[in-house]
Amino acid sequence: MTTSSPSTSLTGRHAVSVRSSWSRLRAHPVVQSLRKLRRNGLAMAGLYVVLALIVVAIFAPWIATHNPLEQNLLNAFRPPSAEHWFGTDEYGRDVFSRLVYGARITLYVITLVAIVVGPIGLAIGVIAGYYGGIVESVIMRITDIFISFPSLIMALAFVAAMGPGLEHAILAIALTSWPPIARLARAETLSLRNADFIQAVRLQGASSLRIIAWHIAPLCLTSVVVRLSMNMAGVILTAAGLGFLGLGAQPPHPEWGAMISTGRNYMLECWWLVAVPGGAILLVSLAFNLLGDGLRDVLDPRA
Repeated sequence: MTTSSPSTSLTGRHAVSVRSSWSRLRAHPVVQSLRKLRRNGLAMAGLYVVLALIVVAIFAPWIATHNPLEQNLLNAFRPPSAEHWFGTDEYGRDVFSRLVYGARITLYVITLVAIVVGPIGLAIGVIAGYYGGIVESVIMRITDIFISFPSLIMALAFVAAMGPGLEHAILAIALTSWPPIARLARAETLSLRNADFIQAVRLQGASSLRIIAWHIAPLCLTSVVVRLSMNMAGVILTAAGLGFLGLGAQPPHPEWGAMISTGRNYMLECWWLVAVPGGAILLVSLAFNLLGDGLRDVLDPRA
């Protein structure tokens, strides 16, 4: 008759524990969401483009082949070549280097708008949906006023009042981007405020502020994140439109919309001056739309 040694028993229990931990990890909702996202090819393509934008913006000094602000009139209007991958502009500046540094401005605009719009829209929508009555009526009528105007027209009005500049453009875009977030958060709150678990928390003596901050707002967060990711395409286009009109980043900063604006006068002879930044805007906007669709499929409980 053979008996197992204590070391063998310990090893067996350790292996069972590892397999159990691995199974629990694979069953975790976050891991399952990531696996579902990986199966969506278009969403992963959008994610890769967004990650590439972040990498290019962070490592711009090492990726750019030339100084984006250095002028050399002898090299003006050079077509794409081994020395200048995307050609040069009217001042002899390398278009590829300006495109790389322009990614920093685009990422800067996206990040600040998301930081401002997300919390503000979530807070306004949750407050309106939870309290209802006159509070909801006043807040939603103000929201309707903002939504009734096209975002670019509203942004133009704000920038015209504050003056041109990148910071003013970001603030104007943020002021026109929060209403859809607020309406989405309000709709989510209306479906949650009378739920059984909210009633139970209220009966236990929780204040309205605690219910909003700890029980309702976190449940609305996933929908807000999805909406923000899909709104980023519109933010990029609005920022490019303001730059095109000379109301965004001011020269000589290499903003993509401003690059198109300066290159449009020579676009028939030097197509790369418009095609390169325009293609970058199209690619990044499409990537955020694809990523937003993928996140909606993963995070939306109704999907």
